[in-house]
Amino acid sequence: MRLQNQVAVVTGAGRNIGEDVSKLFAHEGAKVAVVDLDQGRGSRVASEINATKPGSAISVVCDVASADSVDQMVQTVVKQFGAIDILVNNAAWTDHKTLFDITEEEWDRVMNVCLRSVWYCTRSAAKVMIDHKRKGKIINIASTSGHWGRKEATAYTTAKAGVLNLTRSIAVQLAPEGIRVNSVSPNRIGSPVGQEEVPENRFVKNLAGRRGVPMDIAKAVVFLASDESEFIYAIDLPVDGGALAIRD
Repeated sequence: MRLQNQVAVVTGAGRNIGEDVSKLFAHEGAKVAVVDLDQGRGSRVASEINATKPGSAISVVCDVASADSVDQMVQTVVKQFGAIDILVNNAAWTDHKTLFDITEEEWDRVMNVCLRSVWYCTRSAAKVMIDHKRKGKIINIASTSGHWGRKEATAYTTAKAGVLNLTRSIAVQLAPEGIRVNSVSPNRIGSPVGQEEVPENRFVKNLAGRRGVPMDIAKAVVFLASDESEFIYAIDLPVDGGALAIRD
């Protein structure tokens, strides 16, 4: 098992990508903190993990847009599992508004959940990694939306572009501490934010000829969290079926 005796924190873990990352982490031997603002979703995922891997998961309610809430979450994880080795910044919120339609409140919410949270969670978890002298791994979930413009989204594309360069900056800063930082860019994976099901008419254009699924991303995240990627720093790994290559 590639993550034996590792402790992982996964934000936005109550559904979609975060859920599958948490479950695959546990399958690979990690202890997992399933972090979500929705207590019901987080508890469900943790319970499903513990049903097959007893004691492998805890559910932690956290508002990742709040520095205090993030610090409390990290303290809870350390108290339960003793350390943190892996952080996956996956929590997200999106907009479907133009420059003229989006409100300040909507802009701030997207920025806070998608970008500010990466700063808060990385800052808090990295301190624990350094204090415990762990060679940590941080994986940020970016998006193909951070690589191109979209006519039906404004704050989300901006925030995800910020995640890409924040990843590079914190990778440079944390490498001397033995912490590797990378990102993954999915393309239209799982159900959209605020929706429970994947719309049947959700269009994807890529080289794979199919929609991506959360497990596609989870496999890439496990790779970046494992020793198999020990020489990989500050990269963004598109796991998009080739969508970026054929963007019109």
